[in-house]
Amino acid sequence: MDTDLYKKLHDEGLISDETLVRIAEKHKTPLFSLHWELKTLLYLGVTLLSTGLGILVYKNIDTIGHQFILLFLAGICAGCFFYCTKKRNPFSRGKVKSPSSFYDYILLLGCLSLLSFLGYLQFQYHVFGDNYGLATFIPMLILFYVAYEFDHIGILSLAITNLAIWSGVAITPYRIISNGLFSSDSLIKPYLFLGLLLLAAAYFSESYNFKKHFKFTYHNFGLNISFLALLTGYFSFYESPASFLWLIAVLILGFILYKDALKSKSFYFLLLVILYVYIAISTLIVRILISMDSELAFVTALLYFIGSAISLIIALIHLNKKIKEI
Repeated sequence: MDTDLYKKLHDEGLISDETLVRIAEKHKTPLFSLHWELKTLLYLGVTLLSTGLGILVYKNIDTIGHQFILLFLAGICAGCFFYCTKKRNPFSRGKVKSPSSFYDYILLLGCLSLLSFLGYLQFQYHVFGDNYGLATFIPMLILFYVAYEFDHIGILSLAITNLAIWSGVAITPYRIISNGLFSSDSLIKPYLFLGLLLLAAAYFSESYNFKKHFKFTYHNFGLNISFLALLTGYFSFYESPASFLWLIAVLILGFILYKDALKSKSFYFLLLVILYVYIAISTLIVRILISMDSELAFVTALLYFIGSAISLIIALIHLNKKIKEI
């Protein structure tokens, strides 16, 4: 805060010496915000509570009983949603301000309890039979509805994750270790479809001004998933001429998202696009140099990475200034 104003008021005799000293002492040790620290602790608390409930159920399954566990989870879920329904602000196409931080975490706890309830119901009683697609589809719909109805970005992220699971996109650690990350060709198309679907959702959210602030979450998931799918396709078909089609797709998508990042003045998305495109182009150049099989090619590759890294940093600095000037 500018203390010159208070000194001027003191010189004019409007405030006393004692008041001026108190003001000066106060601003020597200014207050600082604990907003993000408290939010982090609250998120961690909700996560630990959900984890603790799971451990409690697992260790006492024989003594507690399945019905009691289901009733307990249903009670937590119902209580959380009842509280949030009573405290919520009216629905709006735009951003709805949360009544309090506590409200957000109660809603998150309610959704996590709901997922635990449905998962346990399927695991123990097989209410969906062997139709695991339906077992993930219903929670996904509920999460999307809650995210929009209560305007909660965290739950939207849960819904998108559930959409990925329902689409068959999730890769278990066992499959990665046993088959390799780039060996699952059947996952490339679902990944790419999901990524483009999320990018489309981001575009329509902004274009139709319907929960416009959800665009960042959709765009963030969609951009990363789309580029990872295209790069996976490029590496999977590395020895085939079709690999260049995947490379062209990376460049086309990169150009479209580059223009959108400039339009949105988002350096974060601009950085992601440039890095993904840089990886694709660098892979092509290294591929060409390796085919030459000579010492000159090795030296050229080293010089390329040094020069391209410097050029990349300079380009990012220039683009950052360009975004600020737009």
